Formats: sequence, structure tokens, C-alpha cells
Amino acid sequence: MNNGYTRAVLALGSNLGERNETLSEAVADLVDVPEVRLVAVSPVIQTKPVGGPEGQPDFLNMVMTVETSLLPGELLRHCQEVENKHLRVRDVRWGPRTLDVDIIAYGDITSDDPELTLPHPRAAERAFVLYPWSLIDPAAELNGRRVGDLAAQAADFGDIVPFDGFDEADGVTAAGAVE
Repeated sequence: MNNGYTRAVLALGSNLGERNETLSEAVADLVDVPEVRLVAVSPVIQTKPVGGPEGQPDFLNMVMTVETSLLPGELLRHCQEVENKHLRVRDVRWGPRTLDVDIIAYGDITSDDPELTLPHPRAAERAFVLYPWSLIDPAAELNGRRVGDLAAQAADFGDIVPFDGFDEADGVTAAGAVE
């Protein structure tokens, strides 16, 4: 911690609507309060859904690191407010969503609280979190192992595709579309 700020790792994903635009706006929304400072943002990657119902569109995923003076529960509420701003609906576990923001790590805190388990209980097996995190912090560790090594061993590692910047969900390219 420095000056009351703690480093936190947030994972963002979207597989409904204007996915890339949603992620960009969500990053801005998350750091739009003085208690959250942006440290780094990963490149966006495209991935197949992990778990959840069949037939979902692919996700765009990214990771950002922040420094925050919010306590873990306050940061969780802030993340949920940003999800709600982007019309997040929680109907189906691991179902399609406009925006998902997960707290992956909060400093060195570990917690088994069912509302906010830290570090995130499934992050160590999800390349869609680990790989982008390794790009912005190659020395980062989760559960005592480098996130890049964990990413390479994750079952979904082979499904990661660099995102070219053109959002083609629903088969229609959104880039350059007139609103």
C-alpha cells in the first residue's frame, strides 16, 4: 500500500452488444472516481465462453490494474454499479452479459467471504484472465505462481484470439457504424 492505496486487479468481459465500446467505457467508468486510479490496461482478447449455456457469442476480455483507497467490499459495489450502468442482467449463471467486472486480486488479501472471495476462486484456471494480466504485469503471481505460467496451462488457453478492434458480434461489423 502507498498512501492508503492498494493495488487491485480487475477482469472485464462482454459478449453482448457493442462489446469493445462497452469495455472502453467501463474502464473509464471504473476510474471516474477519485478513489480508483488506473495503473495499466491490457490489450483486448477474444475468447470462447467458459461454462454457462451453449451457443453464447464469444467474449471480449481484458484486465486492468488499479490503485484504490476503497475497501474490498466498497470496490465490489463500485464494480457492480458500473456493471449496472451498462445494463448487466444476472439471469443465468455464467450466461451472456453486456459487462462482467470481477475483482481478481486486492493487494495480498485473502478472503473466503462468499460475497467476495479473494483472490478470485477460479482465476488461476482461466487463461482469459491470466493471459491479459501477464501482458501488463509479467512478474505478477497468483497463489505463488506466475500468471503467465498459469495461463499457458489453463484449459482455455488455446481459445484466445487477439482482438483486431472490429466488433463482429451478431455477424455485423460495428466499426464505423452510424448511430
